[in-house]
Amino acid sequence: MSEHAWAYRTAAGRVADVDLSGFTVEATDGSIGKVDKHSDEADSSYLVVDTGPWIFGKEVLVPAGTVTAIDVREETVHVSLTREQVKNAPEFARDRHLEDVEYRRQLGGYYGFLPLM
Repeated sequence: MSEHAWAYRTAAGRVADVDLSGFTVEATDGSIGKVDKHSDEADSSYLVVDTGPWIFGKEVLVPAGTVTAIDVREETVHVSLTREQVKNAPEFARDRHLEDVEYRRQLGGYYGFLPLM
């Protein structure tokens, strides 16, 4: 991937002022959970996905750049990730995600984004 990790793709259909909390998150090969929290801050957008019981309730932070489509009517967010990628993703670090640049860099790298220069 070469897109910016922390910004929604133009084609994703992100509608301002729509709360994505509770939306189902669909990977390329099936459902991975629900949006627990999200941010739309410029160059810092992300989803926190609660994976529910399928991987023991793990929460993961997913960069907005992985979002390929948002269906407001169906309350579904589609991402360019597989279930396996989400399952193996680092667990969400609630105390580090806002300020820790290295944590964000590591997550972006895990999801296949090139580091910003």
